[in-house]
Amino acid sequence: MTTEIAGRHTISLYVANKPGVLNRIALVFGRRGYNIDSLVVSESTDAAYSYMNIVASGDPETLIQIIKQLNKLVDVVSAKDYSDEDVIQKELALFKVNCPPHQRTEVLQIAQTFKAVPEDLTGNTITLMVTGKSEKIDALREMLSPYGILELVRTGKVLISRGDHRTSQN
Repeated sequence: MTTEIAGRHTISLYVANKPGVLNRIALVFGRRGYNIDSLVVSESTDAAYSYMNIVASGDPETLIQIIKQLNKLVDVVSAKDYSDEDVIQKELALFKVNCPPHQRTEVLQIAQTFKAVPEDLTGNTITLMVTGKSEKIDALREMLSPYGILELVRTGKVLISRGDHRTSQN
């Protein structure tokens, strides 16, 4: 089972691929005082529909109401909280780290431990790409912080149900 940080929830939606859908979904969260921490939208195998994966912060009781409201929206086929589900979830992050030549070996050893791939190297910086669970990316961030993280870009979670179950579809 996935373990979420207290108050953070992973919601997956299957929605009609139409203009304005994202705005209507964001309004449901905003009206309930929920913060959207990350949002990933991707096409599905059917061009008429898309998947949305949202990580949001707030109390569980409000989340139940949000999911009910989302499922009532015309363009939402289904919405489900996957916070306590056994799903495959990954995130991608790019770290640009201060890395003068005398620290390069240390930074590359840390990167290798986390299976991070060097994507760019200059005289004083290195950019690393890493994929994995959010906890892995958080741990790499902690290890690279002493070197000076100049930039960090994260995709947000993508998830898919295990086995023959369809993610966020009825």
